[in-house]
Amino acid sequence: MKVGLSIKLDVTKIDKERLFQGAKGTYLDLTTFIDTSEQDQYENNGFVSQATSSEEREQGVKTPILGNVKVFFTDGEAAPAKSAAAPAIDEDIPF
Repeated sequence: MKVGLSIKLDVTKIDKERLFQGAKGTYLDLTTFIDTSEQDQYENNGFVSQATSSEEREQGVKTPILGNVKVFFTDGEAAPAKSAAAPAIDEDIPF
């Protein structure tokens, strides 16, 4: 399956201590969770946060959410869908 994603990050939330030097530049490990079948109220399908090590996950370390992920394309196998919000109920309706 092919999926196109749009990612927006708030770079001011990046923990600079998690940046590391690699062979071709400075890197940051990220983690994303995406649900192609549902969107939130802003039409996002998921979020991006800084990655944690297995030891940190065992200790319950949480990193801040840096941004959101929006699915803008799929090849048809799992199309994005807006979450079904409950309709507003008008209490003055006489029936």
